[in-house]
This record gives sequence, structure tokens and C-alpha cells, in this order.
Amino acid sequence: QEQLAESGGGLVQAGGSLRLSCEASGRTLTRNALAWFRQAPGKERLFVAAIRRGGYTYYADSVKGRFIISRDNAANTLSLQMNSLKPEDTAVYYCAEGPGVILSSIRTPDAYAYWGQGTQVTVSS
Repeated sequence: QEQLAESGGGLVQAGGSLRLSCEASGRTLTRNALAWFRQAPGKERLFVAAIRRGGYTYYADSVKGRFIISRDNAANTLSLQMNSLKPEDTAVYYCAEGPGVILSSIRTPDAYAYWGQGTQVTVSS
């Protein structure tokens, strides 16, 4: 059974860094798109970053230049390096995998079939 598990969340001061990881079990992360989304309390789940086969990356404007998404196919993991963190980055972060995600839907949560349970990131001011 496909499972995704996030790790690396925590509490950090504004300006600090965290690195999130997403490990897959059950099969390899060879599908088209892998992504990170985040959800703050009482708000909708929002796109953060995505990476397609071939290494093409996409970022939300709010994180562009601060976050870096990467994948390690050999280790079967997805990562999100988060730098210069801000209090508004506070949220639960989810990794997602989508077979057959088309480019026009890459920022849409409904396009992804598999999700992790999420990891909390809290940035204090």
C-alpha cells in the first residue's frame, strides 16, 4: 500500500531554516509530479512547490527564492529546504504524489492522489 510520510517539521525562529523530507513506502516515487502543500488553521490547503519528472520545479510566489524542492529517486524521498522562514510560513506541510498530473493542474490539491499525514512547521517572530 502506498504511503507517504513527512518528517523534519518543528519550531524555528523567523529567519531560520528547516528541511522537510517525505519518504515513500510501498513503491517508488517515479510518478509524474511530487509536491508540497501547506495548510494553516482555518484556511484552505495551498500549493507550495512541485517537481516533475525531468527536474522541472514550480513554486508559489510566496516561497520563491526561499524554498527549494528536490527529489532523490535512489533514496525514494522528496525534500523541501526552507530558508528565511517567516511567521506566515507556519502551517502543516503535506507531501503529495500525483500520477498523471498535467501541468495546468500542478498547483491544485485535487490533482494529487496520494498524501502524507503532514508535519507541523511553526515559525516564531
